[in-house]
Amino acid sequence: MTCETSAFRVFCVFYGSKEKTSAPHSPCISENPPHLFGIKISVIIPAHNEEKFLPDGLAAIEKARVFYPCDVETIVVLNRCTDHTAEIAERAGCRLVTEEAKNLSRIRNAGLNAADGNIVITVDADSRFHPRMFQDVVTKLESGKYVGGGAMVLPERWSPGIFMTGAVIALYLAKFKVSFGTFWTTREACEAIGGFNPDFVTIEDVDFAVRLRQLGIHRDQKFGTLFRAPLTTSCRKFDQQGDWHVLREHDFLNRAMTGHDPEAGEYWYEPGR
Repeated sequence: MTCETSAFRVFCVFYGSKEKTSAPHSPCISENPPHLFGIKISVIIPAHNEEKFLPDGLAAIEKARVFYPCDVETIVVLNRCTDHTAEIAERAGCRLVTEEAKNLSRIRNAGLNAADGNIVITVDADSRFHPRMFQDVVTKLESGKYVGGGAMVLPERWSPGIFMTGAVIALYLAKFKVSFGTFWTTREACEAIGGFNPDFVTIEDVDFAVRLRQLGIHRDQKFGTLFRAPLTTSCRKFDQQGDWHVLREHDFLNRAMTGHDPEAGEYWYEPGR
């Protein structure tokens, strides 16, 4: 059995559970979600000096749009960029938004606030969509059975250290019964839970997923995981610091999982760290 196959089974086991858990924050919610009409998808990409990875991410978005023709706008949220990120995004026809705060929640929210779509998807600049992404998201949301969700995440390369790190993260996410990597939902649901919480300097994405899942429980909807359209993400942190660095630094990992440690926030904010 390959590492990739093993990892897929690990994630399937953890994400497939139906057990309900409570979220740390209660969203202000309406009882019934609206039906989707005239679908438009807004893809939100936070970008802090992402000239190396952004082109591949944008190319993957275009492949997904070609695979499933639909109205898509890509919003790149520029954050203190000193490289060619803005030029790359502009040449690709993206909408550009600027947010200078050194806070990923505020950066993501700036893009969400500018979005015109009734479906919103957030994804990091160093990650790449599967071609089926838009098709599977629209199918799940149009069914009315899903409040939104995340995706199966695959690294661009495998090693024992990366596999074990993924397993540890999967165990952590299993506690909340959510997936991550990219988030897809309706704009209405995103607004109902208040977007991303700027009080978190790390795991703001997990907090968002937990609150989205709680909204789904209230509405008798599921939090979904895209297994047929997995997200591929870069291994830049592993390339820079070693494939075992997360597991070697237990104290750092524990502090990162609190969501409020400034040093851990720097680790995820700075691409070069």
